[in-house]
Amino acid sequence: MAELQPEGATAPEKVKIRNLSDTGILVDTASILDRGDRVIVKLKTIGPVAGRVAWTQGVRVGISFDAPIDSQAARQQVRSENTEAPRYARPAVAPRSSDWRVRPL
Repeated sequence: MAELQPEGATAPEKVKIRNLSDTGILVDTASILDRGDRVIVKLKTIGPVAGRVAWTQGVRVGISFDAPIDSQAARQQVRSENTEAPRYARPAVAPRSSDWRVRPL
């Protein structure tokens, strides 16, 4: 996922990345863009990248970057300093103790 902000737009839109290279990106977007429109693509590990719409076909938009990026760096996962799983992702199992009993039904 990335954020796409057309020139003159007030807020970015979340878009799905379909393909990424050093010189461009293919995304699915709900925005109506025309060939030649200026955009900013915000990639999580790289940051904002300026570009121009090269082509559109339905919801798919091809964007050519103004300057090449390191696409391998963009593919790296964002890592958190917190090594413990968030509470909602932990198993909902209570620890057993010696006084733990199963209640008959």
